[in-house]
Amino acid sequence: MSAGTGLRSLRAPSRAHRFARASSRRRRGPVIGWLLLAPSLLLIGGLVLYPILYNCWLSLFDKHAFLPAQAFVGLQHYRYFATDEEFWSSVHYGVVYAGATMVLQLGLGIMAALLLNEAFRGRNLLRGVVLFPYMIPTIVAVILWKWLLNDSYGLVNHLLVASGLVRTPVAWLGKDYIMWSLILTSVWQFFPFVVVTYLARLQTIPPELYEAAKVDGAGAWRRFVHVTLPQTRNVLFVIVLLRSIWMFTKFDTVWLMAGEGGVSRYVRTLPIYAYARTFTYLQAGMGAALAVIMFALLLGATAVYFRLFRDEEVVA
Repeated sequence: MSAGTGLRSLRAPSRAHRFARASSRRRRGPVIGWLLLAPSLLLIGGLVLYPILYNCWLSLFDKHAFLPAQAFVGLQHYRYFATDEEFWSSVHYGVVYAGATMVLQLGLGIMAALLLNEAFRGRNLLRGVVLFPYMIPTIVAVILWKWLLNDSYGLVNHLLVASGLVRTPVAWLGKDYIMWSLILTSVWQFFPFVVVTYLARLQTIPPELYEAAKVDGAGAWRRFVHVTLPQTRNVLFVIVLLRSIWMFTKFDTVWLMAGEGGVSRYVRTLPIYAYARTFTYLQAGMGAALAVIMFALLLGATAVYFRLFRDEEVVA
């Protein structure tokens, strides 16, 4: 064997060894990556996926809310709700409540944001005052409005009667007006979210755009339509999406406003109905089925919303 052949034979295992080590490192790379992701995946799985899957599984059983006994019933709960008048009235009230509050919050919030975007004395103080309803606890807001709207000693009825607009106090918390009272309370408490979000976007619009529009002779309305709205459509897209979901799933305000029994059936939205099925009727399986239906409705509405406004979002 020559000296050169001997050296090549010595180098060959060394290259193979380096190749093996490189291959080992390549194999270990994804493993290390998955190990680093494992805590996050476990956290997401435990806090998000497991409750959803467990709720779907529970909806297939006839289960008592507190007792361990349960019986598999398949899709029976879903078939029951398809013909349940109380379920459909809950869907109706939920859509009315979410739609009305969302539209009013949007209108009031945008107008307030446009006003607070202008320069005037006391603007910073007014911005803080506008945030006040959003900062107070829901229970305080509901108690405040129930006191204002009370038909015996409420300030609203006192002002209406004193001004001659009505002859007798109006039962704002009765069955005829409880929905409007609930909508009024919710709009008052949650419209500051629209104000803050929309105002933040307004402050990033270049003033040169408004100056150019003024040079072209555009008035206030045309500047709003042709400059402000196109510049803020992204944030409007997010606001409408979030507020619609939050209001459709709102529980505490509705529950505190109407309680259980009495006029509550005139504002019983789906979250309230799911709670009643679970903890009043002690039917955990049916409550879980209502939660699944509510999730599916929101998922479908969100998909339609993205479908309708997808082009605008892509262009933006």
